Amino acid sequence: MRRMSASELADYLEDASPLLLDVREPWEFEICHIVGSINIPMNQIPLQLHHLQEADETVVICHHGIRSQHVIHYLEQQDIDSLINLDGGVDAWAREVDLDMPVY
Repeated sequence: MRRMSASELADYLEDASPLLLDVREPWEFEICHIVGSINIPMNQIPLQLHHLQEADETVVICHHGIRSQHVIHYLEQQDIDSLINLDGGVDAWAREVDLDMPVY
């Protein structure tokens, strides 16, 4: 598992196009999310593995970076690699990259 801060991810996204996987609940995703991310709540991940196996690289996102770590550990057990955790989650993104993003 690789880890990136919000500012590192913002720089990385200038040249790369990983799958941005937001594992928060739909109500959280509605409040705020990184543009281009898809929402698959943490408890739905086992049912959506086929989507994730197709991605060359996936950035896993949650509110503060804890749930995303749990999802990454699960995905690694399913032999999915090239995973990046957004340290600090969307909260860090809102405070460091997109200052207009709502926080909760």
